[in-house]
Amino acid sequence: MRITVNVNGEDRTREVEPRHLLVRFLRDDLELTGTHWGCDTSNCGTCVVLMDGEPVKSCTVLAVMAAGHEIRTVEDLADGDRLDPVQQGFIEQHGLQCGFCTPGMMLTGRALLDRNPDPSDQEIREAISGQLCRCTGYLNIVRSIQWAAREQAAVAAPEAPATATATGGRA
Repeated sequence: MRITVNVNGEDRTREVEPRHLLVRFLRDDLELTGTHWGCDTSNCGTCVVLMDGEPVKSCTVLAVMAAGHEIRTVEDLADGDRLDPVQQGFIEQHGLQCGFCTPGMMLTGRALLDRNPDPSDQEIREAISGQLCRCTGYLNIVRSIQWAAREQAAVAAPEAPATATATGGRA
């Protein structure tokens, strides 16, 4: 069956079998290996990608079901050499250890911040609750997403007006 899926902003057309999983389409057919395959049971969430902006476990989605949809993988987070705030947050706050769950966690964090630019700890924990990390205990992952939220807010905030100096002049 011939399908076209928009992956990271580019239409990609391939012949696939009806039972071909999206995770295999991305990794094997398109060679986008940032999407990891973990448990084979949809429990771990390492295979999370964004489908039309929402996190989905790509091991539970058939490639044919993704036809006509927009899929975003971890390869699309950075803009050239500029990391997405979520990626930078994972670096700054040590949100990864082995890195296996990291792509899915980052995409879930990105989707959350796109919906809610100032999530609470509880909202972050709820967003990532369908994903397992065996290394960090989640605290640093939560801190990483919080860091990204603060960074985004700082970048989006208008410049503060110049302040008066001690002599009454403008700074």
